[in-house]
Amino acid sequence: MNGAPPAGAVGYRQERESFLPTHSPAPGRKPAQFMDFEGKTSFGMSVFNLSNAIMGSGILGLAYAMAHTGVLFFLALLLCIALLSSYSIHLLLTCAGVVGIRAYEQLGQRALGPVGKVVVAAVICLHNVGAMSSYLFIIKSELPLVIGTFLDMDPEGGWFLKGNLLIIIVSVLIILPLALMRHLGYLGYTSGLSLTCMLFFLISVIYKKFQLGCAVDRNETAVESKSPPGLPIQGLNRSCEAEMFTVDSQIFYTVPIMAFAFVCHPEVLPIYTELCRPSKHRMQAVANVSIGAMFCMYGLTATFGYLTFYSSVEAEMLHMYSQEDLLILCVRLAVLLAVTLTVPVVLFPIRRALQQLLFPSKAFSWPRHVAIALILLFLVNVLVICVPTIRDIFGVIGSTSAPSLIFILPSVFYLRIVPSEVEPLSSWPKIQALCFGVLGVLFMAISLGFMFANWATGQSHVSGH
Repeated sequence: MNGAPPAGAVGYRQERESFLPTHSPAPGRKPAQFMDFEGKTSFGMSVFNLSNAIMGSGILGLAYAMAHTGVLFFLALLLCIALLSSYSIHLLLTCAGVVGIRAYEQLGQRALGPVGKVVVAAVICLHNVGAMSSYLFIIKSELPLVIGTFLDMDPEGGWFLKGNLLIIIVSVLIILPLALMRHLGYLGYTSGLSLTCMLFFLISVIYKKFQLGCAVDRNETAVESKSPPGLPIQGLNRSCEAEMFTVDSQIFYTVPIMAFAFVCHPEVLPIYTELCRPSKHRMQAVANVSIGAMFCMYGLTATFGYLTFYSSVEAEMLHMYSQEDLLILCVRLAVLLAVTLTVPVVLFPIRRALQQLLFPSKAFSWPRHVAIALILLFLVNVLVICVPTIRDIFGVIGSTSAPSLIFILPSVFYLRIVPSEVEPLSSWPKIQALCFGVLGVLFMAISLGFMFANWATGQSHVSGH
């Protein structure tokens, strides 16, 4: 038959070329745009924001992951995960183009109905609140130690070295003003500063490798281990000898941690909304540059950290260095600044999800914008201060929300939204998307299984993102 192609197919092809809705505009009106305002954030600032969203506290534990997988195996796994994350963002952008929507929650509604919108908003809120809690926990535990060391004081000595008080001060003086910005693009400068701090961390790790050489069993560089003296490390040989490929009982813990190292999906569509001259190709380029930069930073940090301490490296790598070293003190302070500047970027998708869920048809309102930020920061501070076990609770949430955001939801959106007239369910792209979703379910099962196993045996590890 040589009849006209289905309307869905025409719309799909049009959306792949230009992210504009396929319906014709009314006479005398301009074509409907993807959003109600013009994006003004440059390509570079968008890369800074997305890279900052990707960069998490898990970078401190990547050398530990390499010790349990080997150099080559780790880098191969990290590359595979980076490529999968890029593919996941491709699925999101394709779905956004087909329906003319750049809101994760609206994609959920289009794919799964009102329930889908609620599920997506809940997953984003839980995941990002967990990330914010994790970052504030780092500030609460590390900032008193750093300040106390700089001032040569006992961290328990002064009222101004109390962790609970410090996170309130940091939240009010630094995080809140940044979180009150109307557009995410304005945070590009602070995201650039955050990434500069992490680059300083990477350079310092490389420098320390050449300064210390092999630091295995050096009392002056390694801090006190939390493990009992003489406790053997299963599957590891404590010597200055790098393993290229190894597998031990910890691999099922380290692989999911690596799988979640590139979580940035709640921020992708908000950043895309504000991108100057938006198109699928341009936003995919932002994602690829960000993921590529983080892959290099992760790979170099893990490699040089591992080649400094080898199998002796701990889950929190900075704890391996002398705590009296001025350079390491500056590095710890830089990491704390980077973590602090990441919190506002993580908060934006939560606020957007709540607005999509509770006020979908309301115009922008400064009082509502400010109130949501204040309530979110207040609740997260209360959780971090008053609930010591909240980190374990969000560990479970993270093990379910991260694979949902990276693997499961993008694949479900693609299967449900892309017209079957263009790509039948038996087509190769949709089979790929289906396999991608199944992989996410496997990651979720492995993460939860080993987390519960660690709890049952009384073990604990560094958290991921």
